[in-house]
Amino acid sequence: MTELLIILADGFEETEAVTIIDLLRRANLQVISAGLTDTMVEGAHSITIQADTTLAQVAGQTFSAVILPGGMGGTERLLNSPQVIDLLKRHAAAGKVTAAICAAPWVLEKAQLLDGKQATIYPGLEDKLTSTSLTSPERVVEDGQVITSKGPGTAMDFALALVAKFAGPAMADQVATGLLYEGGKI
Repeated sequence: MTELLIILADGFEETEAVTIIDLLRRANLQVISAGLTDTMVEGAHSITIQADTTLAQVAGQTFSAVILPGGMGGTERLLNSPQVIDLLKRHAAAGKVTAAICAAPWVLEKAQLLDGKQATIYPGLEDKLTSTSLTSPERVVEDGQVITSKGPGTAMDFALALVAKFAGPAMADQVATGLLYEGGKI
């Protein structure tokens, strides 16, 4: 069974987290939202979300993907969590997908998952991706089992890339069509 974990830390970017969870669930994928320390998690813009569980309660499980929304405050908390870094490393070693948007690809960098990979990150943070000279200007970059994206304005593209990866391109098209989404430009 495909189970996707999205980790929410205080200061997360609400647009990214909600868009990702919403589109994946529209595609009938099982998404588990886990708060880094609590089930009530406050976003960067003072919107509080109730996560399904906490990371401590699911950290021993294996998921098809571990997904990180950005937001600088949330990203900093994820960067400083040994539990998150260990979880990412374990999933990558098992051949599972790791995905991050906005500032959160920096967490994949810290977990040493971007060595030799092409990736993208929020504009202005490219210097945080020191293990790769392959920082891409694309909205979403998929390199093997790593998927990255730029930020809130690319959240739909990122979520649809995840839908395509786990439910197929036809489902991604169906979800996009149902939302009247025709793609975006920066």
